[in-house]
Order: sequence, then structure tokens, then C-alpha cells
Amino acid sequence: MSETTHTPAQTMRRGLPGITGTDHIGFTVPDIDQAHEFLVEVIGCDHVYSLGPYPRNPELMSTKLNLHPEAVMHQIRFYRCFNGTNFEVFHYEAPDQRLEQPRNSDVGGHHIAFYVEDLDEAVAYLKDHGIQVLGEPTASSGASTGQRWVYFLSPWGMQFELVSFPQGKAYEADAEVLLWKP
Repeated sequence: MSETTHTPAQTMRRGLPGITGTDHIGFTVPDIDQAHEFLVEVIGCDHVYSLGPYPRNPELMSTKLNLHPEAVMHQIRFYRCFNGTNFEVFHYEAPDQRLEQPRNSDVGGHHIAFYVEDLDEAVAYLKDHGIQVLGEPTASSGASTGQRWVYFLSPWGMQFELVSFPQGKAYEADAEVLLWKP
């Protein structure tokens, strides 16, 4: 057996061994074709491949996915959206399925943020495509000074955000670690 050697950075690194980044974000949608149209035609993501439909599998659903045993996964579609993580989009049907979208303030609430070079141009584009934009862009303050952002909703009500900070953010001036930017 050979002995494994580690660089100082690997030896001192904390956390999950071997982690290199985020592979994908998975989310469930009520209408997979509507989500596909939004992600491909409006956002501009590439559809990479699809899986399913799947047969009923109570053991898989309850044991491996923590779902109702009678849940059915109709289809999964994978998308690449420029630089950054991939999306794994699910279409499920389950006896105990909740249909309302969580808000950011709800436990499990979330949103997906896209970085754009020109926030005003991107907002106008979304509005031209009939996408509901929540108010006008907001300038951040404190450590995020230099950033502007705005939320928008997908056709099924999921929260997304646009962010832009072409000259960087204030915290970057003396930070030891920078947030990832596409």
C-alpha cells in the first residue's frame, strides 16, 4: 500500500473530505414543460438531458428520498445555466405533496440568484417576457455596497434573483476569502 501525501492546504482544510464545490441545485416544479420553457427560452439555460418516467418504487421514495412511499417521480431534467451550478428539475406526484411555494422567511425557503453584467438591461428583458419582477432594483449597503439586486418570480411562483456588482463589493477591499463570482 502506498502512503497518501497531502499539501499543506489539504492538510489544514476543514470540512467534507474531497469537496470541490456545488454540483447542482434540485427543485420540484408543478409543470415540467412550463419550467423547461422558462429555463431555456427566458433564462437561456441549456437542457442537457432528461430521465424518466419512473415506475412506482415505495422503498426508494421512503428510504432513500424521505418522501411519501406512494410518491411518483415522473421526470427529471438537467440544465446548465452558463457558469455555476447545474439545475436538476423534478416533476413529482405525491399524496402529501404541498403545492404552495415557500417564502424566504419559511423554513426551507430559498431563492436562486443569477449574476448579470447589466441589471437594468436584464430587468427590462424579464419584463418584456412577461416575468413578474418584484419592485425596482435595490442598492445594497454595508459589506455588500457596490451590489444591486432585484427578485423575480418564475411562472409557477418560485423566487429568483438578479444580482450585479461590476466594480465589486465593499467587503472585498480587505477580505481574506472572496465569495465566488461567475
